[in-house]
Amino acid sequence: MKTEDRFLIGIMIGVVLLVVVALAVVRMRPVPEYMGGDTPEAVAHDYLLALQREDWPRAHSALATSLACYPATAEVLFNDLSAQPYERDFDNVTLRVESSSIEGDSAIVTVRETHFQTGGIFSSGQSTSDFEMSLSRQDGSWRVTRSDRHWLWHWHDPGDQSCEEMRRGQSMRPVP
Repeated sequence: MKTEDRFLIGIMIGVVLLVVVALAVVRMRPVPEYMGGDTPEAVAHDYLLALQREDWPRAHSALATSLACYPATAEVLFNDLSAQPYERDFDNVTLRVESSSIEGDSAIVTVRETHFQTGGIFSSGQSTSDFEMSLSRQDGSWRVTRSDRHWLWHWHDPGDQSCEEMRRGQSMRPVP
């Protein structure tokens, strides 16, 4: 056997091993789970995970009822977010709570959002950005009052239109 053949076989074995290791790493990643606690970090994490899993009742329970345009039911939450599909786009995205700061009954939670996409040979295929979520303590529990992403602005600031006017004409589809 020639030296070039052994070298080529070595390269092929190395490539196959890299593919196997990459697949093993991806399959062994833990599946995100609800935290279930009553800390700002846990509520923010659970809200985002519920949106990602389309668990509308759980996402709805994380919202502050003091919102100016509070979605009264999980169905209304679903309808609101269905009207803005980019706020429900979780394809190839990971979300991770990075930090939080608490001041009295208010908290700010910073979340890191990483998008993965196919790219060229010289592209990492990922982009990362941080966004903030505001929470307040309501009846002894933390609730989401605002978020820079995965949120509809009219929930906390209805502006010129009332909540009823915004929802008028929307078909009330049942939660899937």
